[in-house]
Amino acid sequence: MTDWRRIASDIGETTSEPFVPETPRSLGGGCINTAVKLCDGARCYFVKINDATCIAMFDAERDGLAEMASAQAVRVPHAVLTGSDGREAWIVMEYVAMGRPASGSQAEAGHQLAAMHRQVADAFGWHRDNTIGSTPQVNDWTDDWIGFWRVHRLGFQLELAASHGHGGRLLDLGTRVLEALPALLDHGPEPSLLHGDLWGGNIGYDGDGHPVLFDPAVYYGDREADLAMTELFGGFSGDFYAAYNDAWPVDPGYKVRKTLYNLYHILNHLNLFGGGYAGQATGMMERILVEI
Repeated sequence: MTDWRRIASDIGETTSEPFVPETPRSLGGGCINTAVKLCDGARCYFVKINDATCIAMFDAERDGLAEMASAQAVRVPHAVLTGSDGREAWIVMEYVAMGRPASGSQAEAGHQLAAMHRQVADAFGWHRDNTIGSTPQVNDWTDDWIGFWRVHRLGFQLELAASHGHGGRLLDLGTRVLEALPALLDHGPEPSLLHGDLWGGNIGYDGDGHPVLFDPAVYYGDREADLAMTELFGGFSGDFYAAYNDAWPVDPGYKVRKTLYNLYHILNHLNLFGGGYAGQATGMMERILVEI
């Protein structure tokens, strides 16, 4: 049983206003955490709950939302607090009432994402590790993008897949793709601030139709990695891409790099869910090698 009294007390201490919640309301969406809307009649919060081992994941999400907010480019929920009672862990955020996208909402999202990507770091990575889904995501600062992608992204997922019994042709192709990275990633990207997990389920629109980004897996990397994922599972319109490219056109060769960047997420799905993702990953690697 979740200790709502403890969570309410933490909210009250953090906001310096007593918080006596009504009955929590369960919310749908997501396959990792329990999501709840918690209100006291005047204020509402969005609460995600998992077991106590997930406190580091929630702390990283809190920091990621703050990092994205620092760019002052696109709205993200404000993380109020994280906490744990030793049995469960939670993150409390402002509750954003979502509406429907208005005319121009997708174009606004494209312009705002390009503006967020303009925030850059001195190296690739981030000051802390986080998760992609529930998989650990290593963000050690690295001066070289090729090295970062080889070790902390593609190589990490391939090693994890091998530990799950996915070897053979998948691992052979993966090794060849890793060897080909200098030819694939020769466009000299800047370390841009990335959402990191930008599929259609992680963008919404507030009551006025303005974009809201949430559930990040933040790090600094090639901005095209964010763009690539928007194309992986759909949810973004032509207006979004036209607006982004108007603000900051992609470099030549993006079509091939898009497949490479999305390979990371398909391998992650293989490691999380198994099934047909092995065949999809193999097919992607074959296409990448043919393009080279």
